[in-house]
Amino acid sequence: MGCDGGTIPKRHELVKGPKKVEKVDKNAELAARWKYCALSQEKLRRPIVACDLGRFYNKDAVIEYLLDKSAERPNVEAAAHIRGIKDVKELNLTDNPAWEGERTNTKGDRYEDMHCAMFICPVVGLEMNGKHKFCFLKTCGCVFSERALKEVKTEICHKCGDPFEEGDIILLNGTKEEVEKLKQRMEERRAKAKAGKKSKKSKGAETVSKADDSQAPGPSSSASSSASSAASSSATSDPSKATKASSSAVGSKRSIQDMADKSEAFKSLFTSHSSAKRTKDQTSNWITHTPYHF
Repeated sequence: MGCDGGTIPKRHELVKGPKKVEKVDKNAELAARWKYCALSQEKLRRPIVACDLGRFYNKDAVIEYLLDKSAERPNVEAAAHIRGIKDVKELNLTDNPAWEGERTNTKGDRYEDMHCAMFICPVVGLEMNGKHKFCFLKTCGCVFSERALKEVKTEICHKCGDPFEEGDIILLNGTKEEVEKLKQRMEERRAKAKAGKKSKKSKGAETVSKADDSQAPGPSSSASSSASSAASSSATSDPSKATKASSSAVGSKRSIQDMADKSEAFKSLFTSHSSAKRTKDQTSNWITHTPYHF
């Protein structure tokens, strides 16, 4: 049986079956997580930073987000936990020597490896393309594969030599369960930092209060105050004594030129030195020219 124009329809065109579930391409998903910024959805370019949850960001995108959080962005939820630039760490990545760029196969006449990555592990040499687990150290920002940290167990960074602890290792682009664990660790770390700041403030307040108590007036201070008041009363009763005391105080000031322990170069910096004084021949007579002079 044909339709208009002599076409013969097929069964799948007439009978509608159940819709197939669309599957996400694994290669595209890996490329989106390991080659693109989680905030701006742009390609990763140096400087690259990572958060406590193990997500990649371009540093300029994070700075723009922190400067203006009200602007519309494609994926703001990925950076909702970032409060400041201290919440991210700049990564120290190792370049892949086999990486030739994105547009090497423009003609389509050669094989293009989709799993070739820009960066590799400096210890084992695994490519950071999503097929292997990678992590970075929060202390220095160096990136290694999980296999390298398991096989070569050490408390010093393999690349820069900085010491680190097990809590400083953060997994990059982990599963949902791993991200939840990292989130709990991040909240615990922030709670500890907050408690530490409160304890420091309380200690500072205690030291200030102790200093105020030590400066409280005691018997010695009262005696000194009474002595000073007696001296002031005697000065007011006898003005000649007050003038003598002031003249003696003025006389006690020594000139820098009279100090024997000072060098001649140091004394020449001041206007009281002989080199700074001009003779009569060096002084000039100033004449003001006015219309009445001519």
